[in-house]
Amino acid sequence: MNQHAPASTAQHAHTDIDIAAQQLETPDPNTHTLDTPLVRGTQTITQVTLSKPSAGALRGTSLAALVNLEVDALRRVLPRISTPTLTEADVTLMDPADLVALGGIFAGFLMPKALKASMDCPSA
Repeated sequence: MNQHAPASTAQHAHTDIDIAAQQLETPDPNTHTLDTPLVRGTQTITQVTLSKPSAGALRGTSLAALVNLEVDALRRVLPRISTPTLTEADVTLMDPADLVALGGIFAGFLMPKALKASMDCPSA
């Protein structure tokens, strides 16, 4: 019976390596690599990850403005949900292509799960 233990352990280790490799290959859908990195002093920001906002993070904006991805609304909300934390000035200076990409990620947070599921699996 001990003859099978090394194979089982090796198989388990191989599975762990496969899972780790998959995680590295699968990019976080809430992370955007900036086309134009942001430079803040000595810091260069090349990627931004957004987290799903709570209702409180949306304060001071209207839902209509956020759904329409209005720049002023995004400028107010993105600093509250970004890692690294962006400033309103960072958002103002951002390449429009990067702002649109982050806006697209943000828009996904506003969709109900049922709508997302129907978009992922279109009926034939």
